[in-house]
Amino acid sequence: MAGDSDEEAFAEYFAARLSATRRIAYLMCGDWHWADDLTQVAFVRLASAWHRIRDHGALDAFVRTCLVRAFLADTRRAWRKRERSFAEVISQADVMDSQETTARRLEIARALAEVPPRQRAVLVLRFYEDLDVAETSRVLHCAEGTPKGR
Repeated sequence: MAGDSDEEAFAEYFAARLSATRRIAYLMCGDWHWADDLTQVAFVRLASAWHRIRDHGALDAFVRTCLVRAFLADTRRAWRKRERSFAEVISQADVMDSQETTARRLEIARALAEVPPRQRAVLVLRFYEDLDVAETSRVLHCAEGTPKGR
């Protein structure tokens, strides 16, 4: 049953990458609820394309691209520009960290919130995901010079 093995492979990938994908989404949008929505969109798109993906080594890149494109599309929506969530939810991991680490994380989150969405995506992809300029430009679907200037 090829369908069963595909479902199992997707379920395994989903379980392994959900937390990391959600963290990346949070770094881009700064809101855990919005990050959950973006993560869901990325995995739904992956699920619908799962049978067409031949190189399963490229799954992370595919999900990352879906995530960034969903984030950028959301930031262009009129209602998203009007309504912003400012609640800072501290996760259990943050409580367990030292105060210095937590303060540093909050400072980075505040700094990311102050830059425009595409620039925020570049910063997250380049410095958190450690992508080079060429990979970043492929994810953002732009010229290679664009991430350098942001």
